[in-house]
Amino acid sequence: MKKFQWLYEHALQHKGAELESLLPKPISGSALVAKSDNVLFSTLTRRVFHAGLKHSLVDSKWPAFEQALHGFDPYKVALMSDDQLENLMQNDQIIRHWGKIKATRLNAVMMLEMAEKYGSCAQWIADWPEEDIIGLWRELKKNGSHLGGNSGAYFLRMIGKDTFVLTDDVVAALKALGIVDKRPTGKKDLQIVQNVFNEWRAESQRPLCHISRLLSFTVGW
Repeated sequence: MKKFQWLYEHALQHKGAELESLLPKPISGSALVAKSDNVLFSTLTRRVFHAGLKHSLVDSKWPAFEQALHGFDPYKVALMSDDQLENLMQNDQIIRHWGKIKATRLNAVMMLEMAEKYGSCAQWIADWPEEDIIGLWRELKKNGSHLGGNSGAYFLRMIGKDTFVLTDDVVAALKALGIVDKRPTGKKDLQIVQNVFNEWRAESQRPLCHISRLLSFTVGW
């Protein structure tokens, strides 16, 4: 396995002096815990709607989403009836995707369950160890809706939780380094990737998100 310094030097050759400014910035656990579950729920829902759609289109409609979904109060959304959800399909100010609209209620229920267990959903996420971030991905996918693929990881990245993301470039780099031979989706392959990221993290003392982005810069040039 290549040392972290190899990754960094190759990324530096590609991006030059601007490299450090291109790296994501995770926030501290205390800053994450300070985020309200309404904020987390809004971000989670935004990620669900971003998937497969033009992000700028989704973002332009977000004030209407906020109004339609009770200010992203998880408790109020969890109590929405089937009829209320179906009525949202008549609201031309939001994106009328039935599967994703139904996912909002399911994800609100998940957030309430985690808040009951851990004090807040933010506390649950903040306390989850980064050396098993793939375990948090699995929990989000298992307990939530429309959070498979990279959606769980992208949501965590959006709220500032340290995570790597298996983008096409990251997967291409992992394949080029002989760490995987295909996109990792199964538990075994994901654990292999987690272990490698953990080694680079220990070696460099950098967060997973930095390593992920640096890795992506080693391909395509």
